[in-house]
Amino acid sequence: MDRETEDVLDAVGPRLRALRRDRRITLADLATRTGVSESTLSRLESGQRRATLELLLPLARTYDIPLDDLVGAPRTGDPRIHLKPIHRSGMIFVPLSRRPGGIQAFKMIIPAQKKPAEPTPQTHDGFEWLYVLNGRLRLLLGDRDLILPAGEAAEFDTSQPHWLGSADTKTVELLILFGPHGTRAHVHPETR
Repeated sequence: MDRETEDVLDAVGPRLRALRRDRRITLADLATRTGVSESTLSRLESGQRRATLELLLPLARTYDIPLDDLVGAPRTGDPRIHLKPIHRSGMIFVPLSRRPGGIQAFKMIIPAQKKPAEPTPQTHDGFEWLYVLNGRLRLLLGDRDLILPAGEAAEFDTSQPHWLGSADTKTVELLILFGPHGTRAHVHPETR
């Protein structure tokens, strides 16, 4: 085995531990989600066990990241970026970052609709910053109902009930930075 391959394999355990900790998942939780025992996961993270496809595939699915990113495989061949849109709840999310854990960047597209969508506010851990590129965004945030035209931004703790939709049934495009709870994507300068 060449030195580059050895280096990649040696870095898998620490990368897996950092990813799990960044996402605030316990070994017990991860074992339940993946079907891999806690002791095996612990040995994998500490480098006492070599990564195998059988162990890495359930981890990649659980973390929702490509296997190459999970192991830190070196990029090869084609330098073009092939973005794979994610379709969820009638919206399209195009991942713009591939770094596991930490702040994630997405382009979000809310397609045009024949009638206004029924708001269904959600909550989850994290912090979100968004910027409207095109269209008019309707943002429900707690008891506030806001309309953001192109060029406006918003930031909020996603533990507050929130919902994003088109303000006028036309297409809306926005950039979103999403970070784990406690990680803010946008810092205000101190004003006095």
